[in-house]
Amino acid sequence: MACKNCSIISPRITFQLNKNLLSLISNHFIHYGHHFNVQDIYLETNENGAIDLYDFLIEMELANGVKFKLNKLDWHSLESFHDFVEASWIDSILNEDHLTMHFQPIVEADGKIFGYELLARFNDDNGNIIYPDKIFPAAKIRGRTFALDRICRMHAVKQIERLKSDQKGFINFIPTAIYSPEHCLRTTTLIANRLNIDPKRIIFEVVETEKIDDMDHLKNILHYYQKNGFQYALDDVGAGYNTLNVLEELSPPYMKLDMKFVLGVADDSEKQAVALSFLETARYLNSIPLAEGIETVEDFNWLKKQGYQLFQGYYFGKPQSEPLETEYI
Repeated sequence: MACKNCSIISPRITFQLNKNLLSLISNHFIHYGHHFNVQDIYLETNENGAIDLYDFLIEMELANGVKFKLNKLDWHSLESFHDFVEASWIDSILNEDHLTMHFQPIVEADGKIFGYELLARFNDDNGNIIYPDKIFPAAKIRGRTFALDRICRMHAVKQIERLKSDQKGFINFIPTAIYSPEHCLRTTTLIANRLNIDPKRIIFEVVETEKIDDMDHLKNILHYYQKNGFQYALDDVGAGYNTLNVLEELSPPYMKLDMKFVLGVADDSEKQAVALSFLETARYLNSIPLAEGIETVEDFNWLKKQGYQLFQGYYFGKPQSEPLETEYI
C-alpha cells in the first residue's frame, strides 16, 4: 500500500473544529456535495472541500482556534492554509517529465574525476528552471517533502549509468522525509538492482543535518543503505554534527567539510584550525575527507597539502546537464 506522505496525489486534509462548528460545517458540506468524514471533533476532506471550508470560516469569522493537517503530518494554524493553497503549483511538476539531473564533479588530488554530486533541477511548463530554494519550501508547505525526496532519489539512481564505470554518484537525501527505511527506500534499491548498478558506486549524502533530532532514526536509515551495499556521506560536517560521539556512532565512509570553512581557508587561521580538526577526526574514523566549496587554486593547494583526498567546487566545475567526457580536470 502506498504511503500517503510519499504520494503525489491530492492529499487528505483534516480540520480540528469545535462541536458547534462541526454541525454547521457538516450541513454546509452536505448542501454543496463535498466528500467528508467526521470523527469526534475532526473533519477530513479533500482539497476542494478544504478550500471551501477555509473560505467559509474566514467569511463567517469563525476561524479562531481552528487547526488543519495534511495526511499524517503536523498540525498547523488555519492562518497558514493560504500558503498551502498558493504552493499548489508544485503538485503538477513532481514527476520525471519536469526533472533533470545536473552533475558537479568531485575530484581526487591529481585531478582525476572520482565521481559527481547529482543535483536535481525542476522545470516549469515553459522550461524555466525552478531552483531548490523555491521548490523545497513549497514542497514542505504542501506536505510533499516525502514525494520530492523520493522522486529526486529515484531519478538520480538512474543517472549513474551515464557516468564512467569507475565513477561514483553522490545522491542527496533528507532523513526526515523517510519514516521507514524498509518501506520508503525499497524502490530505490529495486531500481539499482534492475539496472545492474554496483551499489558501491552510489553514495547517499545526508542533507539538512542541523534538523536531525532523532539520531537513532538516522542510524536505521544508514544501516539499511549499508546492508544493501550502498555507501553514505555526511554533509556539512562542522556545522550539523558537533560531537565526536555522534560521528563515531554514525561511522561515515565519507565526510564533507562544510563549505563555510573551505572558502578562503588558505588565508584564514580560524578556518584552518577547523579544517585540520575535521581531518584529524576523519582519519580517526577511517572516513574519506572531502572538501566542498573550493573556488580558488590557493584553497585547493592548501587543503591538498594537509591531506584531504577529495575536492568539489566551482574551481573544478559548476553543475552541468551532462557529465564530462574527460577523466581528469
